[in-house]
Amino acid sequence: MRIAIASDHAAVDLKAALREYLIEAGHEVADLGPETADRVDYPDYGYKLASVVADGTVERGVALCGSGIGISIAVNREPACRCALVSEPLSAALSREHNDANVIAMGARLTGEDMAKACLDAFLTTEFGGGRHAGRVEKLSNPSV
Repeated sequence: MRIAIASDHAAVDLKAALREYLIEAGHEVADLGPETADRVDYPDYGYKLASVVADGTVERGVALCGSGIGISIAVNREPACRCALVSEPLSAALSREHNDANVIAMGARLTGEDMAKACLDAFLTTEFGGGRHAGRVEKLSNPSV
């Protein structure tokens, strides 16, 4: 699977660990930065991530910041993105099954590396359930539906 990953300065270490984890699992990973822990603005990286998900360059995205909140808000400004802020595997799985989330967000100050990997695994292995959820998901990108 093609996956993009981006963070702010607070999550650069978790981003590096998850990037390597994804590569080891056989995924093609686009690291959108930043490369260092120098201060950056999370919206810039959230927008960059949303752009490559929306245009189909990648199939899924991983967005990280200190809490996960700010970058998830930035990603969700793009109507083609459904970014779910998660902190444990059940919410990660449900974000896929019920909401067809194509981006997962986590907070590096709140979620440890092992838990983040477990969330990522659930996110990447759970299929969208469709059915009764499909119409609701359509409304997320098209409110007039």
